[in-house]
Amino acid sequence: MHELAARDDVIALAFHVDYWDYLFDDVFGKPAHTERQYGYANTGGRRMVYTPQMIINGRDEIVGNRPEDVKQLITRSLSAPQTVSLAAERSGGDIVINAQALTGATRSLLVQVVRFIPRQTVAINGGENSGHEFTYANIVTDIQEIGRWQTGSPLSLRVATQGSAPMVVILQRPGFGPVEAAALVH
Repeated sequence: MHELAARDDVIALAFHVDYWDYLFDDVFGKPAHTERQYGYANTGGRRMVYTPQMIINGRDEIVGNRPEDVKQLITRSLSAPQTVSLAAERSGGDIVINAQALTGATRSLLVQVVRFIPRQTVAINGGENSGHEFTYANIVTDIQEIGRWQTGSPLSLRVATQGSAPMVVILQRPGFGPVEAAALVH
């Protein structure tokens, strides 16, 4: 995850799940992240979820501890045609979001804002890693759906924010569908 988080051509986000909390308390694990993982599984026709699992662009799942397989899937994803142009930047206390569909297809996309912590070290208090410390990267702390965009016309939004933590704007098909575009906001 640290390698992916350092790449300029990838936006890597860690959605910590809470289903391991019976072994140790993951301070970043959230029920909403677990629901998201199961939502992707259901959409993809899979009955099982696991860790470490990676979902690439909301389309493909892969075992996260197989770095070469992950790199190949990312390369394939990066070479796919872009369907949406997205720009997002801070302006005062707001994020200004502008997007335009690059294809003639009209569809509804969720507009989501994700807040994350770039790096944090945590002491593990239980399970097989008890007594060890781990440093996590790009830990999602909050995800909010701020609206839906009909891609038949350009998108222009101004969203009030608090704080200076980095964020990501994600444009995604509803129902845990493919991510059409994402932009990092510093």
